[in-house]
Amino acid sequence: MLQESNYDDFATDYADENEFSLLNGYYERPATLELAGEVAGRKILDIGCGAGPLAEQLILRGATVSGFDTSQAMVDLARQRLGDDADLQVATLGEKLPYSDSSFDDAIASLVFHYLPDWTYALEEVRRVLKPGGRLIMSVNHPILYPFNHRGKDYFQLTQYTDEVAFNGKPAQLTYWHRPLHETMAALISAGFAIERVWEPPYVKDAPEGVIPEALRERDAFLSFLFFSLRSTR
Repeated sequence: MLQESNYDDFATDYADENEFSLLNGYYERPATLELAGEVAGRKILDIGCGAGPLAEQLILRGATVSGFDTSQAMVDLARQRLGDDADLQVATLGEKLPYSDSSFDDAIASLVFHYLPDWTYALEEVRRVLKPGGRLIMSVNHPILYPFNHRGKDYFQLTQYTDEVAFNGKPAQLTYWHRPLHETMAALISAGFAIERVWEPPYVKDAPEGVIPEALRERDAFLSFLFFSLRSTR
């Protein structure tokens, strides 16, 4: 039986690797910040905030940030980073969120929706806490990765799968839900979001050579995550 990902089990090791890894430090996080653009004076909800590296960067850019994560250990690490007064909570995407209607200008969901089998209620709740016309910026595993990394599997089936990974050299397991692109787009549109941009970005040009695998050094881009900039239409 596949196990759900439990970040409490490896929170510190994940947070340490997340800081400077190619996929997080020089690819996903910079792309998310670029999509967010000018955030000074905006109220932003960091969905699945982890240890707080994205929230920290948003705050440095002048945003007011609230964050939540399903992992208590991750929230504790984020509080160490952001300070005791930081608005951080333990909550779970896909359940009722502990925020009032129309509380935020933007919500950012960085690599979190792919843990959910059904996006319907999660997206409804995100739209509820956004102001009218508010933005949702999100990144998820690129759907092409599942059939590429799991040969013979059906791209068109909603499928739960577990990958063996390592953080700081220590083994761990992450369990995701693969969904084909058409189902992703349908879920976003049905939830009342207009799709403003879909992006397959490159890693940043100033990434240290030591974090870039040799096979990628001559490439301008590669596929790992898929990024969306969305706007609430309700």
